[in-house]
Amino acid sequence: MSGPRTVELQAEGGVARIVLDRPPLNILTIAMMGELEAAIRQAAADPTTRVIALGARGRAFSAGVDVAEHTPELVEAMLAAFHGLCRTLAATDVPTVAVVDGPALGGGCELVALCDVVVASDRATFGQPEIRVGVFPPVAAAAFAFLLGKAGIAPLLLGETLSASRAQELGLVTTVVPASDLDATAARVIAHLAGLSAPVLRLTKRAALAGFRRWFEDALVVAERIYVSDLMATADAREGLRAFLERRAPAWQHR
Repeated sequence: MSGPRTVELQAEGGVARIVLDRPPLNILTIAMMGELEAAIRQAAADPTTRVIALGARGRAFSAGVDVAEHTPELVEAMLAAFHGLCRTLAATDVPTVAVVDGPALGGGCELVALCDVVVASDRATFGQPEIRVGVFPPVAAAAFAFLLGKAGIAPLLLGETLSASRAQELGLVTTVVPASDLDATAARVIAHLAGLSAPVLRLTKRAALAGFRRWFEDALVVAERIYVSDLMATADAREGLRAFLERRAPAWQHR
């Protein structure tokens, strides 16, 4: 793969640490999503891996997918890359722990939602702001109703940023700690998982997520079709993305 690497993978003692390394915001490009999916696959392919820990360098966990790749020319390639990554993450039987310090927005929030355990600092924030720029997040649209119940619909429609404590109330986050305690708390969770049986962990997760995985795949296929065939054909989707790139308020045409 050409260009600098934006994802780091280190494995030791049954722990695979994957770090998003495109600071400051870790905006996900098509190339970076390919790297991340490959890292997850590599970590899961080792039968001794007991836990995959997903973290980030910079002031954000991830501010989401690169809006410049939402254009009509690139949108299908972008969706294929991101949804391939999310399908791989959702299908991985190795337990996953997201360690979040700072914003996890858009695609970053969706990645967090697909992790099994989420340890967040009290300065972390979460949200799906896509509706404000005239689109919607297909992965969150497919997953949130199952994972969070009816409470998962409002973040998609409102596009608001949630505090770590509010995200925990909704069920998106497992544990919230002061920023100064984040590393130590995450290390304890990761060490606990690393001390358990690899096959038992994988089989337990496979059984626990069997229903969600069926739901998610069916719902994501529908969300993808609506996004590509219906949403991207609207004037407002084109206007919202153009306005974001031009740093101005969108002029909705309601068509």
